[in-house]
Amino acid sequence: MARPNYAFAKHQREIAKKQKKEAKRLKKAEALQTQAPEHKAEAPSAAAEKNP
Repeated sequence: MARPNYAFAKHQREIAKKQKKEAKRLKKAEALQTQAPEHKAEAPSAAAEKNP
């Protein structure tokens, strides 16, 4: 019977952890980019409505 390769399993877990962390970071960055332009676009239009 073959012995388990704990070093390989640990390395695979670390790779999965890094990929998950990177995906989470990209998702947060995307969310921030989509929110930022909306707020900037709303501010001038709201200010323009109040001035006339």
